[in-house]
Amino acid sequence: MHSKMVAMGVLIVTLGLLLPLLSGAVDIGRVREVAARNNVTCVLVFGDSSVDPGNNNVLPTFLKGNFLPYGKDFFNGLPTGRFSNGRLATDFIADALGYTKIIPAFLDTNLKLQDLPHGVSFASAGSGYDDLTANISSVLSLPRQLKYFLHYKVKLIKLVGQKKAEDIIRTAVLVLSMGTNDFVQNYYLDPTRPKQFSVEEYQNYLVSCMANGIQQMERIGATRLVVVGVPPLGCMPLVKTLMDVRACAENYNKVASSLGSRIEKKLEAITKTSRMKIGFVDAYGIIQNAINNPKLYDLAETSKGCCGTGAIEFGDSCRGLETCTDPAKYVYWDAVHPTEKMYKIIADKALETLSEALFV
Repeated sequence: MHSKMVAMGVLIVTLGLLLPLLSGAVDIGRVREVAARNNVTCVLVFGDSSVDPGNNNVLPTFLKGNFLPYGKDFFNGLPTGRFSNGRLATDFIADALGYTKIIPAFLDTNLKLQDLPHGVSFASAGSGYDDLTANISSVLSLPRQLKYFLHYKVKLIKLVGQKKAEDIIRTAVLVLSMGTNDFVQNYYLDPTRPKQFSVEEYQNYLVSCMANGIQQMERIGATRLVVVGVPPLGCMPLVKTLMDVRACAENYNKVASSLGSRIEKKLEAITKTSRMKIGFVDAYGIIQNAINNPKLYDLAETSKGCCGTGAIEFGDSCRGLETCTDPAKYVYWDAVHPTEKMYKIIADKALETLSEALFV
């Protein structure tokens, strides 16, 4: 778990900061006041299935979540492509800021031009910092997501004019959430990268890919970014099943924790040489704390998912299966992805990062 405060706008969200949130939710009024004072226009999202609201629906990939039981607790109980029972952390962030209750997928065929100023997601389930990770599953790599960001800027200029479009992007909050698939879908399954890199070398390679992506965001005009760290991979029900362990697989967790530390260090360096203000959300610490102290969050089931047996099902293997009666008691919705309840907990911490790291 990361615990130190980092200068130059980089904040590690630590376990100790969770305590103010346990009594309820974030003070939405204060969040909106801070956002208005700092002219926050919208939320723009990059990443993997943790923040993909349905871009993969239109891609030629098997990694989709646009069928039940995904989305059963979403508005009207309809699946959207989100890999959860309801909303994602980025949806809760946008709702708290007061602009929209959900972040739409940029590739959604129903997306209207007038919705662009309120924020979109370019994220793609199965993606990662390494381009090979996305290529394995035929999804959008980070560079391709950034190309769509450029398309977004062009459309925005046509809609509101050059100056206003640049202002919207300059005062937007960008969210970057990926890294899980680089190991669970790539390094540990495909032989290519292990032949080229040791685990430590691969972590450094991922961090360099992240840094290149952040540079491109800045070139396009962004100035505010929240990076979400890698969750405890060894606690995912699927990983525990494959490793045949009951407790979290510590070797996977060590890799995730180490990658988070390297990301933290790189973000600190980036803020010293750029105009970007960057906050870091310690997803590893947040989820680990919920697993270790479930009663603090009114959770009951931390070892398996809500869909099917909860041990192996995710994506297409979850299609049409029975689910648990109360997902709000679960950390995981399927054998990989968190429930809406867990995403809300993560969103509350991200909102603290917005208030305390980006607007100082």
